[in-house]
Amino acid sequence: MKIRDITNTIGLQFLSGEESLEIEVTGVYVGDLLSDVLANSKKGHIWITLQIHQNIIAVASSKELAGIIIVNGRKPEEETLKRAKEENVPVMISNLFTYEIAGRLYEIGIK
Repeated sequence: MKIRDITNTIGLQFLSGEESLEIEVTGVYVGDLLSDVLANSKKGHIWITLQIHQNIIAVASSKELAGIIIVNGRKPEEETLKRAKEENVPVMISNLFTYEIAGRLYEIGIK
């Protein structure tokens, strides 16, 4: 499933990376510990986190993740968005909790 479909289906708000809407999402990784995401996520995963600092962009870029969903109504720092645009990393936000977003992704077939 593509990022465009996921965003529209579960109601995410795009903050950066609109030019990457056609990226294919191959799975989901949930985690807030950056070293864990670096060690265990896979290329093409969409990452669910509550972290908002710019290091999330470095992790997503180095692992070639499909994008980042920031949950709990948190908004990324200005530097984070600037770096996301530079690295072409899609960043989306939601007011929902991690569990709810993960459940919705599962329901639409992202496993």
